[in-house]
Amino acid sequence: MQVSRRTILLAGSSALPLLNGAKSPDYLMYVGTYTGPKSQGIYAWRFTGGKFAPLGCVGETANPSFLAITNDGKSLYAANETSDGKVTAFTLDKASGKLTQRNSVTARGESPCYVSLDKSGKYVFVANYSSGNIAVLPRNADASLGEATSFVQHVGTTGPDGKRQDKPHAHCIQASADNRFVLATDLGTDEIKVYRFDAAKGTLSPNEPASGKAKPGSGPRHFTFHPTLKNRLYVINELLSTVSVFDWDRQKGTMSELQTISTLPEGWSGSSTTAEVVVHPNGKLLFGSNRGHDSIAAFRIDGEGKLAAAGHTKSGGQTPRNFAIAPGGSLLIAANQKTDDVVVFEVNTETGALAPTGEKLSVGGPVCVRFVSL
Repeated sequence: MQVSRRTILLAGSSALPLLNGAKSPDYLMYVGTYTGPKSQGIYAWRFTGGKFAPLGCVGETANPSFLAITNDGKSLYAANETSDGKVTAFTLDKASGKLTQRNSVTARGESPCYVSLDKSGKYVFVANYSSGNIAVLPRNADASLGEATSFVQHVGTTGPDGKRQDKPHAHCIQASADNRFVLATDLGTDEIKVYRFDAAKGTLSPNEPASGKAKPGSGPRHFTFHPTLKNRLYVINELLSTVSVFDWDRQKGTMSELQTISTLPEGWSGSSTTAEVVVHPNGKLLFGSNRGHDSIAAFRIDGEGKLAAAGHTKSGGQTPRNFAIAPGGSLLIAANQKTDDVVVFEVNTETGALAPTGEKLSVGGPVCVRFVSL
């Protein structure tokens, strides 16, 4: 059944009281989905005066499972997770929230699952899961995308999980803070690949050494850098449900593991895999999502960037594939793929505790949450 505008309105127009009294800024929220009977593409809400107002489907496109938005909030790029993988370019109208498609280009691989922008905003990176490769796509002046300026097929020894690590599986790709390196996790080979990035040409070349290593069978999925400790890198490992802390050498583009910690409660033995990892803008907290345990794990970050477990909060649904911290830092918004809902939590920015606000937004197959400040 199609998710109607009325359904979304009933689920998402109530006022949102913040328990800590903080005033949240206004923004647009975009949610990428797996399309089908319940979803047609990218959905949006406007958050103003403590209320989420639904805008419905603002961009129809197949399986927009991951989104990237330019810093100026004027362009949005979607990974179309299909066998003939594409990346679709949109311009974004902040007044209406609507998206206008510019073009759609090949991702140079199958099942693209991650897109991001380089720090100059001139290129879009894409990771293709099923084919285990990555590509760099140039942005044109009208926000459309050109053909790939660089393409790399991942190779390497696969991990011990014969079902999930049958071959390379690129899963996440981002530039370093200084834009000199591009990192890409590979779930199949238990590596964080490192490439030197030529921002003038949009090309990648292998670093030396060419990768950081995760524990065999870890299945590194997503990663993020600390906002102020520039030598700290955090990788969430899908298959072993852990987060690893790496020391990142910004000059050499190398890394060494400092710590690995479980995302699951002590003693829990059910089946679960991780998905997203996010560091709070204040640099004091890290969050990771568990699919199976269906929770958001919280960690405190000490002065050296190491982690200490700070508790778990149920995601309010099933399979929290993605979540994000909203502008202002007071809200965490989780996309529960299997229960077709997006759930809003208030963040205690000192302890990492999450409190459900009671706000639950209905949308089919939500798998990515992104924001545009107003």
